Amino acid sequence: MSEHRLASWVPGVADSGYDVHHLPYGVFRVGDDEPRIGVRVGDLVLDLAGAEAAELVLAGGALRRPTLNAFLALGRPQWTAVRDRITELLTDPAHRAAVEPLLVPVGEVRMELPFEVADYVDFYSSEHHASNVGLIFRPGQPPLLPNWKHLPIGYHGRAGTVVVSGTPVVRPQGQRPSPDGPTFGPSARLDIEAEVGFVVGVPSPLGRRVAAEDFADHVFGVVLVNDWSARDIQAWEYQPLGPFLGKSFATSVAAWVTPLDALREAFVAGPTQDPPVADYLRDEPHRGLDLRLKVIWNGQAVSEPPFAGMYWTPAQQLAHLTVNGASLRTGDLYASGTVSGARRDQVGSFLELSWGGTEPVTVGGTERTFLADGDTVTITATAPGPDGTTLTLGEVTGTVLPSN
Repeated sequence: MSEHRLASWVPGVADSGYDVHHLPYGVFRVGDDEPRIGVRVGDLVLDLAGAEAAELVLAGGALRRPTLNAFLALGRPQWTAVRDRITELLTDPAHRAAVEPLLVPVGEVRMELPFEVADYVDFYSSEHHASNVGLIFRPGQPPLLPNWKHLPIGYHGRAGTVVVSGTPVVRPQGQRPSPDGPTFGPSARLDIEAEVGFVVGVPSPLGRRVAAEDFADHVFGVVLVNDWSARDIQAWEYQPLGPFLGKSFATSVAAWVTPLDALREAFVAGPTQDPPVADYLRDEPHRGLDLRLKVIWNGQAVSEPPFAGMYWTPAQQLAHLTVNGASLRTGDLYASGTVSGARRDQVGSFLELSWGGTEPVTVGGTERTFLADGDTVTITATAPGPDGTTLTLGEVTGTVLPSN
């Protein structure tokens, strides 16, 4: 059943992509002020630190912290109660006089990393992406490895290099393969990976797995992710232990975290999984998210990856992440892996877009394969909202700087 559409007294909110059915959370600064938690509504930010100080909304002081972590740890009943109260404040004109002074134009704020990242895990959950990579790197062999349809493949990344959207990305250096053996220098095959990330709020104890059906009790919300990748460094180092320096130099996340509660209209049936998955990976209902991404390279849209077709769902990824007894911590981030569809204009990496660098694409009138210094990549996404509306997820963007 579709959620009833609500109207806000805040000017310009309707059809903005950031109406009162969205209300993504972020952390912002005004000038030299300390970081403050806020929610976005239209082109304004509601200062939740100020709202809690004025006792307009209550969260035990968690909204008066410099990151979202304390709020994330409160759990779903409190997340829902605070969201309901914010919605009331922004829709009931009786609250306008008290709330209006707490609204700050988006153009006047500087966004910070919204949560302190505890651990970072990246999955490999798109069948199209995994198949494309297999065809590029292992021609003449089956594109999927034997384990791929039995478990969500992933690797443990580096939390300390997760950065907020807008942070420049310095081209990494490392060892790279060549016909005469390894060479050292800046990556010549710098790439992007358009992904969707999931932010954990409620932790779990070491030694106890989290069931797929408990996904919404632990995961607060969704962020767009660009897991920048140095393909030449990665190709030389990844066997036998997997990604390391080719991935750990930077992972960009959006400044705005979209709560799961905002995505009720976006959940859709997940793809059929054959062979049947292990019992611990069964998620009922088996649901993915209808998020429609767009990859923009130097201002030119080059791809529109569809998230709804991802083979492994977010709930299955969480279940696999903890099945060995690994604990969850507040602020954990796990990402979907590159989102790619069936067509070339639906892929989420330039490795696929240029087919391993063998089929250049035209960007700004120039043939290109991988990223050059000065390039800017922005990933955006939309999701369906109530009554045919559209939610706009916070974008993730970054510009490549030369190696130093």
